[in-house]
Amino acid sequence: MSAVAAQLLDMAGGWAWLGWVVFLRVAAAMALLPAFGSQSVPLRVRLALACAFAAVVAPAVADRVVLLPPDWPALLRYTATETLAGLSLGFSARLLLWLLHVAGTMAAQATSLAQLLGGATAEPQPAIAEILVVAGLALAAAAGLHIRVAQAFILSYDTMPAGTVPLAADLSSWAVGRVAAMFATAFTYAAPFLIASLIYNLALGAINRAMPQLMVAFVGAPAITAAGLVILLVSAPVILSLWLGLIDLRLADPFGMGP
Repeated sequence: MSAVAAQLLDMAGGWAWLGWVVFLRVAAAMALLPAFGSQSVPLRVRLALACAFAAVVAPAVADRVVLLPPDWPALLRYTATETLAGLSLGFSARLLLWLLHVAGTMAAQATSLAQLLGGATAEPQPAIAEILVVAGLALAAAAGLHIRVAQAFILSYDTMPAGTVPLAADLSSWAVGRVAAMFATAFTYAAPFLIASLIYNLALGAINRAMPQLMVAFVGAPAITAAGLVILLVSAPVILSLWLGLIDLRLADPFGMGP
């Protein structure tokens, strides 16, 4: 009987050690993940979500994670490496949320809507950016964001195994590439607003040259604002559908160099 109890204790200790190592990565990523890492989510809720994700991920990666014996050097090693891996994963996913924010900011600046409801949230941003971010998060959550996040945690152990330290050059080049791709995609999403703003300013300049006595700013400001709202109505479904496909690709390969 004592041998069985000792075996059960050893198994429990092994699962507890694995769960703690997985929790380190999950908890670090939870600070940056879209929706789950928002400032509006209470800290206790985020802690509960981290525990829930760790409970789901740990059994799935038990056969692919080779752990060191539980001692202080191993604990310090895993604390550093798993925290770095979790932050990298969360940063990779968080960039997609910043993508909507940057695209909405570009669109708002181009259509004179940058100050409307700008300080209504914990993270001040223009109204168009707020609409895109909230709609994107709602769409992702309805499409199973929690499942994609759990899959991303499991797949992350193939690219960045537990206890390994990535090369600084590789990590920095990966981060720079991700940020550059984020700004390029944000510009693509905001292109309809920027093109409309360019046409508006060219037309306004031509009218001003033809009729210098006319206050073209007073006439043109409502026009560009209305045009911006119409473009948002037409382009938002397309932007959000493209963004949802992009977040699926990102979470399927969180450490890759893809889009």
